Amino acid sequence: MFAPKKMKRNLLASAGIATIGALIFSGSAWAQVDEIIVTAQKREQNIQDVPISITAIPATDVDQILSGGGDILSLANRVPGLYAESSNGRTAPRFYIRGLGNSDFALQATQPVSIIMNDVVMANTLLKSFPIFDVEQVEVLRGPQGTLFGRNTPAGIVKFDFRKPTDDLDWNLSSSIGTYGSSKTQFGLGGALIPGKLSARVAGAGIYRSDYVDNTFTHEKDALGGFKDVAGRVMLKFTPTDALDILAEAHSRNETGTATLFRANILTTGSNTVNSNYVKDEVAYDGGAGNPQGITSKGFSVNASYDFGAVTLTSISAFEQARGFARGDIDGGFGAAFLPFMGPGFIPFPSDTGNKYITNQYTQEVRLANNDAGPLKWQVGGFLFRSKMKALTDPGFVPPSTLTDHKKAWAVFGQGSYDFDEATTLTAGLRYTEDKADLFVENQPGAPVPDTFAKADKVSWDVSLTRKLNEDVNVYGRVAYGFRGPSIQGRNVAFFGGVSVAKPETITSYEAGFKSILMENKLRLNGDVYYYQVRDQQFTAVGGTGNNIGLINADKGVGYGFEADIDWSVTDNFDLTVGLAYAKTEIKDKNLFVSVCGSRGNSGNPLAAGSFCTPTDPLDSRGFASVDGNPFPNAPDFTGNFVANFHQPVSDTMEMIASVDGSIQGHTNLFLYESKEFFSSGNFELGGKVGVRFDDKYELAVFARNITDEVNLQGGIDFNNNTGFVTEPRIIGVSFSAHN
Repeated sequence: MFAPKKMKRNLLASAGIATIGALIFSGSAWAQVDEIIVTAQKREQNIQDVPISITAIPATDVDQILSGGGDILSLANRVPGLYAESSNGRTAPRFYIRGLGNSDFALQATQPVSIIMNDVVMANTLLKSFPIFDVEQVEVLRGPQGTLFGRNTPAGIVKFDFRKPTDDLDWNLSSSIGTYGSSKTQFGLGGALIPGKLSARVAGAGIYRSDYVDNTFTHEKDALGGFKDVAGRVMLKFTPTDALDILAEAHSRNETGTATLFRANILTTGSNTVNSNYVKDEVAYDGGAGNPQGITSKGFSVNASYDFGAVTLTSISAFEQARGFARGDIDGGFGAAFLPFMGPGFIPFPSDTGNKYITNQYTQEVRLANNDAGPLKWQVGGFLFRSKMKALTDPGFVPPSTLTDHKKAWAVFGQGSYDFDEATTLTAGLRYTEDKADLFVENQPGAPVPDTFAKADKVSWDVSLTRKLNEDVNVYGRVAYGFRGPSIQGRNVAFFGGVSVAKPETITSYEAGFKSILMENKLRLNGDVYYYQVRDQQFTAVGGTGNNIGLINADKGVGYGFEADIDWSVTDNFDLTVGLAYAKTEIKDKNLFVSVCGSRGNSGNPLAAGSFCTPTDPLDSRGFASVDGNPFPNAPDFTGNFVANFHQPVSDTMEMIASVDGSIQGHTNLFLYESKEFFSSGNFELGGKVGVRFDDKYELAVFARNITDEVNLQGGIDFNNNTGFVTEPRIIGVSFSAHN
């Protein structure tokens, strides 16, 4: 007998509250929250002193979230205001902060959320998916970050800092195995090669899952669903003098596996509930060649700084390259209405697409910052960016069409802060950026497509004021102006279409917040409210009657909401982290109409009669929907997350450990238009582990991800039938970790 979903949630919530309540009153009064150091302003600062909405995720929480084979997408909803999804499997994630993101599945698409790894921007979506291991901390910066981090950061930044070499011997090892042959092994080893002069660190990870999904059309058992992802990193830190530091880093990755599994007609007309056409370990594909994908990537960087005494000069040079392929049965089923067979459900026509690609990027940053301990702190710098991507689309065409995409940018910037007194600090920054993009098409199957160019130059800025009310509480206000460069989209050339261009978008953001340490350093409570307005907001109209991708600019988009972070050291043995966020987003353009689901019942297409979706927006005479007033695509109106960690000594050398984490996601519209089918609401997921720890060095535990085996709708395909794709199934396993 199964309890209804709502009842299950209530039972889970009640059990969790009861457990937390029992633990709160069971421990010492001397527990304290740890200090968090961040580099959100390219200086080491206490998170409480930075006038930006920031959440920092420690390495222990990251490792738990990613256990069982999880990838970077597992961070979705684990930070207030942060969401992530992908229709390209493990290789091309798309991030959203405060509702701002880009749902374009083309690999050259620009994103308003920037991913920074070891101080290097990963611009192309392929580079953003590098596996996360040997991590020290993840910082999520919300709101425009254009002054210090530059192009295409109007929504914010997800910043990954990995463990770096030191003179001290430092090692860690962890391994887990679980359901469907899932496993993850990661390690890190560092120490001095020449004490005081040269140190090194090597780290690596192997992430694996067996194929577990049967193809009932071809009668192949365990044909899809697996992957193998192997990555490594080497760092060398050279300190020839007290003034000079050089950190050289190289990394590589090789991943092969199954791309996203699209499921035909798992949404019933008039409902967003996943129906019985979804079977976790079965699909029925007659195309896609097994939905394969693979990516190899490599990169290196040199981060050098020289301390002149009064100032420090920093140079960061980096190169990244990735190449790979992907293919998929996009209709999610077999056959078609004009063939003798089809299913599951109604399939108007088959769809099977794929591409090969290669991309590279070069970045160079130079910064000069003062070292004065006085009231004035400043930094100035310059930035250079170059990237190239070549994609061979749709291998069914002979020869396939080839897209070559170039992006170039350069910038100069400066930021300064001044302490008027011990309680009041003013910070201001300014950046000038010139941004260029161009796209060339070869072997277009229709009419020739002319070369396309776009260029823009903009000034970004921000101003913030911080005021300490006392030693434990400060408040701040921030106004920031940023932009996203022009975008060019050429995916339609594979379908005899053309190229679309979106002009730059600009954002003005207002934010006010507080940061506090309360209850005698037991509770960290940080919160903020915000409002932003985007002019000429770039959107991607995906799908519709022809499965086209078209870039458009809405006249305006607005968003407002709040975020809150709570770190509570309840007792010496119990810590609780909670995050909450609300985001209201709205498109403002009375003249913006987009194509809706291609198989809708009133489309006039007799083949669509058996499977259709139900748009709820007003339609014009063409059947296009007015999206004025709609929320942004993939913008959850509410997100919540928590992590509860408990440990209890049972002897001088052993303690019991238990940890539970969870997230919940509110109403999320999947496309620009609204319908009764293509949205999600109330998605939640729980994870946890129970085990023992020895000598504070070794840990053995049983873990689970998606404990209740929720089937959460993550995205949809609307041009053919009511196709969707869902998040990962439940994974249960055992894990072992050790460190010095």
